[in-house]
Amino acid sequence: MPTPYNTPVPEGPVVLDRRDGPHGEVALRRHGGLLQIIANGCFLMDTSDGRSERRLVDAALDALDGRSSPTVLIGGLGVGFSLVHAAQNPRWKRIVVVEREDAVIDWHRSGPLSELSAEALADPRTEIVAADLVSYVRESEVTYDALCLDIDNGPGWTVTDDNEGLYSPAGLAACRERLTPGGVLAVWSAQPSPRFEQTLRNAGFKGVRTEEVPVARGVPDVVHVATRAE
Repeated sequence: MPTPYNTPVPEGPVVLDRRDGPHGEVALRRHGGLLQIIANGCFLMDTSDGRSERRLVDAALDALDGRSSPTVLIGGLGVGFSLVHAAQNPRWKRIVVVEREDAVIDWHRSGPLSELSAEALADPRTEIVAADLVSYVRESEVTYDALCLDIDNGPGWTVTDDNEGLYSPAGLAACRERLTPGGVLAVWSAQPSPRFEQTLRNAGFKGVRTEEVPVARGVPDVVHVATRAE
């Protein structure tokens, strides 16, 4: 049946920027009132909610048991939910964000995503590091009280194959070395993974647990939380 001429046509996604990089194509789209990040044709995230990304940061802070002036490394800038939420909490002494896509950093510094993150980026506690997270945790000698990682759709659903190493025993051992004694690792995922929980335990973490975060549609997101043994 033909659509009446006066019936509004739903607005489709509009590509605002698309770039090719060493890890493939990354694009920023606007769909209605939302901004979306797409990597190699795979939807990563949008600006619709953010509750699980905020919980990623809070779960790590809660697990630190009142530690004063902790430092946090956020793996993945994304649309900025985790960074913005961390910057709104005066307890964090230092907030370092590692992001490998120059395009994503540009979209926050001078593009459409700056509307969300400009204040957090201007916070003197914030530092953006343009680097691959997998390489960073293996090569850096800096330690943090918390690592909040959100660079994939989960340990079993990575954006690129080379990210798989982050969730391996060797990758988690590197994460452990980036933590202070008693520091907390929090990992975002679109689905729970009992196998990953066991991998965390085998890698020398204690207090391993998984928090479910309800979302508007579909199965809950989860945050895997684990503590480095002192």
